[in-house]
Amino acid sequence: MISTAGQPREVDGSGRGGVAASVPRGLRVAAAAGWRLLVLVAVGWVLWQVFSLLYGEVMSVAVAALLAALMSPAVRWLIRRGLNRTLATTAVLVGGLAALGAVLAVVINTLVAGLAGLSEQLVASFEQIHTWLIRGPLSLSQQELNQVFQQLSEALRIDRGGLPTTALATTGTLLRFLAGVLLGLFTLFFFLRDGDSIWRFLVRVTTPRAIRFRVRTAGEDGFTTLVAYVRATAAVAFIDAALIGIGATVLGVPLPFVLAVLIFLGAFVPYIGAVVTGGLAVLVALAANGVITALILLAVVVCVMQLEGHVLQPLLLGHAVRLHPLAVVLSVTAGFTLAGVGGAVLAVPLVATANTVVRTLHEQATPPERGGNGHHQP
Repeated sequence: MISTAGQPREVDGSGRGGVAASVPRGLRVAAAAGWRLLVLVAVGWVLWQVFSLLYGEVMSVAVAALLAALMSPAVRWLIRRGLNRTLATTAVLVGGLAALGAVLAVVINTLVAGLAGLSEQLVASFEQIHTWLIRGPLSLSQQELNQVFQQLSEALRIDRGGLPTTALATTGTLLRFLAGVLLGLFTLFFFLRDGDSIWRFLVRVTTPRAIRFRVRTAGEDGFTTLVAYVRATAAVAFIDAALIGIGATVLGVPLPFVLAVLIFLGAFVPYIGAVVTGGLAVLVALAANGVITALILLAVVVCVMQLEGHVLQPLLLGHAVRLHPLAVVLSVTAGFTLAGVGGAVLAVPLVATANTVVRTLHEQATPPERGGNGHHQP
């Protein structure tokens, strides 16, 4: 159909002027983006349901990936020394399990040996706190304290009628945990031995040939970032645990080695984990050694956190895996909300790896700018 101005006019399939022509362009763009967003939301919902059903299995594989990033340099070192890949992987995996078993043995023995002395210190500290509550500024009466202790006892009371059900639930949880550990070890072995070939196979069967090299390179860069992140985080966690553990030992806080191990594990959740486990050490010092010791240990924890945030992480992590503190805190919070403690541990390495992958793909897809003389612009 021709308009009066002699210009062609949009028509629909029936020959009449198309209704789409009368809809504002902004509304058409919003509608097109809207249904695509709905499709993405639906896909995300399906993936979330699958993740919820396979939470344990997904977490086992994810932890195996983190451990593979930590152990893969040792495997490559042994391969360069002449061992074949299977023997190198077995040696590193057995050595890691032996080291873990030794640490657990020391922790358990230290905990058992220190419980008697800790109980005596706690009794003495509770008597001091009881006296302070009555004679101190709060001036509580003995009757009020008895009511508080009675409420606490009722809150902690075990329902004996529900013990069989609780025992069955605990047994099921333990069996699922053991199955997850076995799956993680099995996956870790093959990640260490065949990680490169597994990644090349996945790229070959899931991506078009035209972008296969870009995706493979981006994935390799992402794994390099993951290796750097895990190694640097382990170093930071060791330094945090060593410094706070030494401070607790000097101050005479009970179970300093156990507290140091907890701080080491907690430091794998950046900023937040070390603060929480350090706060636990301060509470132990408060209960067992009194207010002065707890305040001194709190000062030690704060100094270590400042050292971590301003020196250790920038120095060890470097620009390749550095994330803004706000991104770190938001990632940890979202990971904990969605997937609990495991999500909090995995959130930051996942974001750091994804950041490297996206940056690599973007750099490969963006052609270099050229000046008029055919040379790159500075």
